[in-house]
Amino acid sequence: MQTRYKDLVYQTFEFPQEEFKLKDDHLLFHDLDLMQLIKEYGTPFKFTYLPQIGSNIERAKTWFDKAIQHHNYKGDYHYCYCTKSSHFAYVIEEALKNNVHLETSSSYDISIIQKLFEKGKMDKKHYVLCNGYKDDRYINNIVSLLDQGFENVIVIIDSVSELSKIQAKTKKKIKVGIRIASEEDPKFPFYTSRLGIGYKSIVKFYKEQIKDNPNCELKMLHFFINTGITDSAYYWNELTKCLKVYCELKKVCRTLEHLDIGGGFPIKNSLAFEFDYEYMVDEIINQIKMACDESDVDVPNIFTEFGSFTVGESGGVIYQVLSQKKQNDREKWNMIDSSFITTLPDSWAINKRFVMLPINRWNDKYERVLLGGLTCDSDDYYNSEQHVNAIYLPEYDAEKPLYIGFFNTGAYQDSIGGYGGIHHCLIPQPKHLIIDEDHNVTVFSQEQLPEQMLSLLGY
Repeated sequence: MQTRYKDLVYQTFEFPQEEFKLKDDHLLFHDLDLMQLIKEYGTPFKFTYLPQIGSNIERAKTWFDKAIQHHNYKGDYHYCYCTKSSHFAYVIEEALKNNVHLETSSSYDISIIQKLFEKGKMDKKHYVLCNGYKDDRYINNIVSLLDQGFENVIVIIDSVSELSKIQAKTKKKIKVGIRIASEEDPKFPFYTSRLGIGYKSIVKFYKEQIKDNPNCELKMLHFFINTGITDSAYYWNELTKCLKVYCELKKVCRTLEHLDIGGGFPIKNSLAFEFDYEYMVDEIINQIKMACDESDVDVPNIFTEFGSFTVGESGGVIYQVLSQKKQNDREKWNMIDSSFITTLPDSWAINKRFVMLPINRWNDKYERVLLGGLTCDSDDYYNSEQHVNAIYLPEYDAEKPLYIGFFNTGAYQDSIGGYGGIHHCLIPQPKHLIIDEDHNVTVFSQEQLPEQMLSLLGY
């Protein structure tokens, strides 16, 4: 009977995989020796593997280029990175190396744009798509970009009152987009997104506030749904409705030339993950072209806003199992040296699952366990994998340390977890390592010190 952890993985999945392989009995990630990092830096730690950012950007560009050629599509494709997925300089600067544009969602995002421009990382010809609700501070910062001569700032109108507020602040001609308030997935407790303008009101809004306005021109229609890009009846139905609005709007607005289909490409959350990206891109281009041909209007340039897809698969976090608690005849709790609430907030807030694998001891027997964090909160746990309602790990042995890794954690976790701030039960922020294509390691931040937290708390 094969009872080693390695046997379990080989029998359950196609393994090794592109980013995961074994060296003896421990795990390599993109040929990066994780056990060596553990020996050098200790646990817990987070890491960002920078080359994966560029790799995913180029993958997406290849899929769109191929689909555009396949369908003889006459529009261009533009890749935007939405900064809210990870605002860190090392992420955005790495993305910009791959000729991408940026999408913002709040006032301080514009401050990041200014810093990137000052450092020579972007120029005034980059597209900057200003999305989200726009309070006075956000509007003032957008106007600052316009007045400095940024040529391709497109203000995505989220409500009918925004345009007049922006125009009152600048004499510059404003390029605008209109966000569609899409219908939400049936599982949501409300019917229509709070963001954007309703399908039936968009043409009316254009005619009343933009058509005869000499100080602005409509350049983009923006479409996004919370479930992301999925091969589902819901997604295709919402895209079809969006395309009807685009075609109707294009017939009365000659300046409209861009369609932003948002983002939401899924990322790998299990060794069993499958998603046909190439098919989805090809069919999206096909649907857009068919809709425009039927309405006899020019096809738009396509924009996407990939956030998690850009940065998610570059990130990981490594823990040590400190001890095991047996609470009854069936449940074994492996206690990690950090907190899921602190380091992987999506795992408890929205029950998100990541790729979870042991780093070492793959030749040992395995057992079913639950994973618990250091806080005294009953929600600080991780109890299942994406493909099965269970976690299996090498058997706990107090004499043989066990290390585990969560992978593809690079999007949202630091900002939602409150990087550098106060965390639940004062569990410290772990150290963070930046790793380049040559496997050179830079310590971006050390583990949070007690003095830092006490200072924040006023002690």
